Amino acid sequence: MAERDLKQMYRTRTEGDFPDRVELLGRSFEKVENLRYGTNPHQPAAYYRPADGQGLVVGAYELLKTGKSGLSQTNLEDMHHAVGILKYLETPACAVMKHCNPSGVAMQTAGRSLREVYQRARDADAQAAFGAVVVFNTEVDADVAEEIMQTVVEGVAAPAFSQDALATLSDGDRFKRNREIRVMRLPKFDALPKFVEDDAGVLEVKVFDDGSLVLAKPYLSRVKGPGDLIPAYNDHSKKGRIDIARQPTDRELADLLFAWYVNIHVRSNGVVIARNGQTLAVGTGQQDRVGAVRQAIEKAGTKYTGEETLEGAVLASDGFFPFRDSIDIAARAGIKAFCQPGGSVSDYDVIAACNELDATMVFTGERCFSHH
Repeated sequence: MAERDLKQMYRTRTEGDFPDRVELLGRSFEKVENLRYGTNPHQPAAYYRPADGQGLVVGAYELLKTGKSGLSQTNLEDMHHAVGILKYLETPACAVMKHCNPSGVAMQTAGRSLREVYQRARDADAQAAFGAVVVFNTEVDADVAEEIMQTVVEGVAAPAFSQDALATLSDGDRFKRNREIRVMRLPKFDALPKFVEDDAGVLEVKVFDDGSLVLAKPYLSRVKGPGDLIPAYNDHSKKGRIDIARQPTDRELADLLFAWYVNIHVRSNGVVIARNGQTLAVGTGQQDRVGAVRQAIEKAGTKYTGEETLEGAVLASDGFFPFRDSIDIAARAGIKAFCQPGGSVSDYDVIAACNELDATMVFTGERCFSHH
């Protein structure tokens, strides 16, 4: 086999022959551009958006600055999943995305500046944030842009950028490691569907290797606020009824809601540990629930650059806890507030474990598995 310059693998566009227009599910889509490549550098890809232009956010991105080879499929998917989280957050917030999962998310609390919000999202897992796509739900100013350029970033997207911020993000002479950074302006996220009664007007499409496909309604949540989180309870056929003994504090409720919204775009099995409007760790893509819990706790202990203890942190799980082992493990790490869908045959035992440990738990009444 002939030798190749493998260093150019990620920097070279992989061109494919894609039509300018396609028809799918009764809608017409126009090609925006040929992408740098698809999921991997040897896979050609092109990006399309609805020809009518209705309701677009990621699909209406404006590329303000691009590297020599443009966007990849994963860049766009990272923006999509970040927007899917940030649309639920009502204060200025940032999601740092890596391979379609958040490595860190933070929202503005306690008068923190946007620069601090970004630092908290990045430093939740600074190792994973290397080469990430960073997305904001608010305007990026020069102070934030200066902080972004301190580490290697693949791309940054936001509804707006100040002129000074754009100048900083374009200063390849001063920030040589980020000469190829991509800067995308997105429309505001306000009109995107979020809740079950919203009309999404779209379908998710999964195509298999043989050309067959699955159509599905997109995920929309029933949880609009802390009042929709249900204090955990269970009516057991033999043991009787059990209720969670300790009710969550207002801060715990706010963090549980935040962690749940983040978990919507974490690959299942997913677990999010959070405190004070910041993720401390994300356990993702595990085949078992307790494995996701262990992974998240280990990440928090080895990667998070803030305080080492998890005292006062909360944990959201995208599926129910099949056994009490996850509760015991998390509680030993200092976590005493949990959010989960509920509905397991082991709910009674899980609630009993919380009561033994002076922990609190709420149910969402919905699961948020994501197998993207």
